Amino acid sequence: MRLSRQATIQLIVFTTIALIALAAMGLHFMQLPAKLFGVGRYTVTVELSRSGGLYQTSNVTYRGSEVGRVESVHLTPTGVAAELSLKSGIDIPSDLSAEVHSQSAIGEQYIELLPRNGTSPPLKHGDVIALSNSSVPPDINALLDAVNTGLQAVPRENLKTVVDESYTAVGGLGPELSKLVKGVTDLSIGARENLDPLLALIDKARPVLDSQTETSDAIQGWASHLATVTRQLQTHDEAVAGVIENAGPALSEARTLVERLQPTLPILLANMVSVSQVALTYQPNLEQLLVLVPQLVAVESAGLVANHNTKQAYRGQYLSFNLNLNLPVPCTTGFLPAQQQRNPSFEDYPKRPPGATYCRIAQDALTAVRGARNTPCTTRPGKRAPSVKLCESDQEYVPLNDGANWKGDPNATFSGQDIPDVLGPGDPGMELEMSTQLPPIVEYDPATGSYIGPDGRRYTQSDLAQSAPSEKTWQTMVVPPGS
Repeated sequence: MRLSRQATIQLIVFTTIALIALAAMGLHFMQLPAKLFGVGRYTVTVELSRSGGLYQTSNVTYRGSEVGRVESVHLTPTGVAAELSLKSGIDIPSDLSAEVHSQSAIGEQYIELLPRNGTSPPLKHGDVIALSNSSVPPDINALLDAVNTGLQAVPRENLKTVVDESYTAVGGLGPELSKLVKGVTDLSIGARENLDPLLALIDKARPVLDSQTETSDAIQGWASHLATVTRQLQTHDEAVAGVIENAGPALSEARTLVERLQPTLPILLANMVSVSQVALTYQPNLEQLLVLVPQLVAVESAGLVANHNTKQAYRGQYLSFNLNLNLPVPCTTGFLPAQQQRNPSFEDYPKRPPGATYCRIAQDALTAVRGARNTPCTTRPGKRAPSVKLCESDQEYVPLNDGANWKGDPNATFSGQDIPDVLGPGDPGMELEMSTQLPPIVEYDPATGSYIGPDGRRYTQSDLAQSAPSEKTWQTMVVPPGS
């Protein structure tokens, strides 16, 4: 029989398609090279206490994806061994556990590989997953027997009541229950993906729980106070409701007030920020002031008790006008030298020279004990300094002249120290201008009674000399000469 050319071509095309289909089926679906020759596969053994319903050709999954099949299940002296044929090219950490699970209610078992961490080396051909790292589900027959025994122990009437009440409780809640189950499933999946942090949290929870145990008294006190507050709120429910109802109009009035004060209120609040910072810094000082003021008022009031209900014309505190002038002697160390001191008789008001002028003797000296050098540092308890900058720094206060020259040296140096920087650093012109504006004033000569006045001329007051008549009285000192 001779076939036509067209039939021959059709047979060739059909044969080619059939061969391609058979090759695709054998390579892709039946995976004949892997099954016959082990191409692209490697074998791992899992030790199990029992088979747990596992059978040959069962699936093997890793992170929910199929990575191989069970080649065989056979008995061993210690239990059961399952030979796993895994796909090459998928790195599965060797530190893992193998669990046998049921895929459906009819018993389709499979092995799930659960890694403990992702840093361990991957599995390789011939590795064995030990019995301690594997688990199988409980026997369904024993579980059914236990459930049957439990149901038989419950009276039929009570069991019917439980079923009826369960239906009443969950009837019509299918969507909600499905959401609850889905949420629990998502939570479990998330917990499994973050297993290491979750285990670390559980391991490190003991210190937190111990702290809660140690502070149980404080927690009970807080709960008691909270109960008192809630009870008071319940008792004064009408008052609380009134506050809530009136809060809206009150806030509206406050907003109106703020809008009326819009131009000046921000400036005031900005200034209050600076004031609050200063008040916060000097909080201990303010607290001490508030403590001492009532005591001071009480002491001052006690000074009036002596003349209370008496016939004296003066009824008030006893005052002493013993001023003790120059006791102790005044401090001049650290101020302008004598050549630059301004005559107090001048009535003009020149600008204050730049720099800090204060008594610069030793802090433990008996002169000017309340001077700037002994100002307590608020932020550094126990330290005293004349300025905030010196308070905040680690430097200590250094006196001039070692505190020995109370009169003050005209050169402002008694121990080799320089003049205090009161005229501005590196500006000698200011010192020259100050010296020309303020004529030098020297002490008068008691032997001759001569002195130099503010105008630079020399004057002589002969009746003040040592040769003046000894019978001079204090009345002649206040009466013009020749009277």
